Amino acid sequence: MAKLRLFASAREAAGTGHDEFPGRTVGDILDAAVQAYGSSFEGLLANCKVWCNGQPVDRSDPVTDSDEVAVLPPVSGGSGVCR
Repeated sequence: MAKLRLFASAREAAGTGHDEFPGRTVGDILDAAVQAYGSSFEGLLANCKVWCNGQPVDRSDPVTDSDEVAVLPPVSGGSGVCR
């Protein structure tokens, strides 16, 4: 099973920072996560970046049991001024 890592609001929506799901593609993993975590998780996926093993991926990209899929929500905050 591929490992799924969740960060920030994705972690909050899922109630966990990591899990494992079976699947042959990134889309299979994300679909299984939506089934497990529900509609609030599904709603935030549209704005997230998805990476596999540190590289950006598409839903159709293949995964293996040794892969790690990461869901990265957009980051915001700060004043925009560095001092």
